[in-house]
Amino acid sequence: MQTLGDMGEDAVVARVVKVLNQRDSVVIGPGDDCAVVDIGKADTYMLLKTDCLVEGIHYESDSSDPFRVGWKAVARVISDFSAMGGIADHLLVTIAMPPDTSIGYVENLYDGMQKCASLFDADICGGETSSVPIGSAAVISIAGTGSVEKRRLVSRSGGKSGDVIFVTGTLGGSIQGKHLDFTPRVAEARWLTENFKIGAMMDLSDGVARDLPRLAEASQCGYRIDSDMVPVNKGCDLHQALSDGEDYELMFAVDSQIADEVVKAWPKIFSATPLTKIGELCDSGGGDRFEEDGWQHFSS
Repeated sequence: MQTLGDMGEDAVVARVVKVLNQRDSVVIGPGDDCAVVDIGKADTYMLLKTDCLVEGIHYESDSSDPFRVGWKAVARVISDFSAMGGIADHLLVTIAMPPDTSIGYVENLYDGMQKCASLFDADICGGETSSVPIGSAAVISIAGTGSVEKRRLVSRSGGKSGDVIFVTGTLGGSIQGKHLDFTPRVAEARWLTENFKIGAMMDLSDGVARDLPRLAEASQCGYRIDSDMVPVNKGCDLHQALSDGEDYELMFAVDSQIADEVVKAWPKIFSATPLTKIGELCDSGGGDRFEEDGWQHFSS
């Protein structure tokens, strides 16, 4: 019998969502950074997102500051809202912890979550607590609603052949601390979607080598990448920049005719954050293939 480890995350998701049915109000369902729902407002969609941190996968409890872990738990969800061009509204927190976890640890965890939520004008409204057996991994899950103006909505599937692919920031080496300290690119995404027609966008949670093929496939395109242009963090190599994951930068595609306008306008607003062209989308079936994939759950 095939196992999750045999299949890998993308194949598992593709398999299980086949049994799902959505109403017509679901504008975008499984497979993007957020679900998008039409709730009857003239100009606005609701965004839905859930994400989790698992001890030993997303953080190490014996060496990770619980405040930073809490920050990351909320920041990941807010980052996904930003990847659709939207903002966070309301959040629910579920924690499943061993009973020997100290109350001080949990309080610091919530301090970090609240700090991040407050920074981005989101409210933590409730949630759930549960125990897990002593020695089991703790789990922190955040579910949230967000919103996006219909004119600003961006998905992974709107790219087209010839579009230029950009990434914000620098990539690689997130395990050295960035994965606990990153700031979601909400301001950048809001500015982009206000001033330009963005064809496709997502946040880089699993690495360019995993996420760029996802964006290209969703857009029914192939891709070409210029490895020499990938913005590599100091102390990292190209492999790490492409495959480490958890950079939480934006990756987006725009029409080649406006790419130069984006490049020219960007540093006037975000002078401290690099913006780099790393490639382009091309016809489906053509282009490059990564020899090394980024992070994928269930893979051995």
